[in-house]
Amino acid sequence: MTGWNPVRVEPLPGSDSPAHYYLAETLDGLYTPYALRLPPGDGPHPFVFVAYGNGGGGMDWLHDRVHRFRYVTDVLLEAGYACAWSRYRTEVELGYQTGGVLHTDVRQGMDLMSRAPLEFEDEVAVLRHVAKLPAVDGDRLFHLGVSHAGEMLFKLLSQYPGLLRAGVAAEPASHELLTLKLDVEQEHGLRDIESLEMRSTERARRAITDPDEVSRRLDGVDIPVLVLGREQDELQGIFRLTYELLAARRADAEWRSWSHDVHGYIYPEGEPDDVQREALGAIVEFFNRYR
Repeated sequence: MTGWNPVRVEPLPGSDSPAHYYLAETLDGLYTPYALRLPPGDGPHPFVFVAYGNGGGGMDWLHDRVHRFRYVTDVLLEAGYACAWSRYRTEVELGYQTGGVLHTDVRQGMDLMSRAPLEFEDEVAVLRHVAKLPAVDGDRLFHLGVSHAGEMLFKLLSQYPGLLRAGVAAEPASHELLTLKLDVEQEHGLRDIESLEMRSTERARRAITDPDEVSRRLDGVDIPVLVLGREQDELQGIFRLTYELLAARRADAEWRSWSHDVHGYIYPEGEPDDVQREALGAIVEFFNRYR
């Protein structure tokens, strides 16, 4: 059946771990791709879902990530983790805020949904799919997300508990999750997030518009999460606030922050620098504690 066998197996130069491209069936019956790499041995192996930013781009984007940002998967493989870059549908502006929890019923023998699935629900589809592969241990799934994908981790946890063992949210752009009032321009209902600057944690805290809803969302976090910041980032206040609100609920929440010029610095393009090596080492050490 489509999806249970790789649609493509692609060797990577100098590696015995090729990229196996799979198609996972989404909650609405379409397909989303991911590129799985496996460490040596028969397994089943623990698995890390690797994600960056907003969705879209399809297989071309995924192929580029597998090759150009290969270093992070090499590090995870060396540590004994199966891992996969994935692609998911494009973010819907405030879709999480306005759509609520996805409910499914049956009409005339077929599914009917209360709303369309969102990008973090494509992550759910991939996690459920990869958990059934013989080489992967479905009870040891981890999540590594940067920027919008860091926020997606929390969105996923708020509505789909029980999937993950632990997660890392690096530079999480959590403005929707935290119901922040943003002083940015809008056109056609789309906010200009590129112009947003919120370096102060206290300023970010004052921007919360619905603290009860934020509490409900973060109360759904059922795993340890390491939140990573970046000292130079214009959204550092949001990153830190995400951690502080989580730490008020969970003693196993952790925070680390580094100084680096690149947004998404934990995904080196080519050879890493010392900060990137240190950050990736901290991520692997965090996952290992919950392995």
